[in-house]
Amino acid sequence: MPDSLTAADRARRIKVLLFDVDGVLTNGDITIIPNADGTATEVKSFSAHDGMGTSLARLAGLKIGWVTKRNSRVVAVRAKDLKIDHVYQGQNNKLEALTAILADEKCTLDEVAYVGDDIIDLPVLRKAGLAIATANARPQVKAIAHYITPLPGGQGAGRDAIDFILTAKGILESTIEQYLDPTSAEAKAADIGVGNM
Repeated sequence: MPDSLTAADRARRIKVLLFDVDGVLTNGDITIIPNADGTATEVKSFSAHDGMGTSLARLAGLKIGWVTKRNSRVVAVRAKDLKIDHVYQGQNNKLEALTAILADEKCTLDEVAYVGDDIIDLPVLRKAGLAIATANARPQVKAIAHYITPLPGGQGAGRDAIDFILTAKGILESTIEQYLDPTSAEAKAADIGVGNM
């Protein structure tokens, strides 16, 4: 892709939007609560704004994926709730997940956006057609990003990335109206609703 493209130019091409989880869809805190049986319960907080944004992105026809280094039941539950298309956990090499998603979706790198915050995300960010860093991202991540969200991870950064892409495509407002229309066949067919926030 030519370097002269703006972030908005790149966003107009996006068909698949991928997110890291910890530090992007959460604030990066991982709370471990020990159980009496010797196991532990992991707690993470997700933003309802990101959930609503995911619903809008799906309604607009974008495919959504989560690619994370950690394995977490909490992530699996949240991903199922939001009907995330691709969930890859335990990914030390996130490029493997990217390759699989490209094949599944039959798309090119130019059509993929990736939102990351830390150095493990650099290989995918370098390949993605639109590299997005969160406000709390490490300097190395921000240095290669085409777009930096004004919000930090876990506080609406995912929603901001989605709004940026839909705005660049010129469909944010129409997608919102479609979402709010109780007679919208597309919204019903996608099984999207406020309960999925």
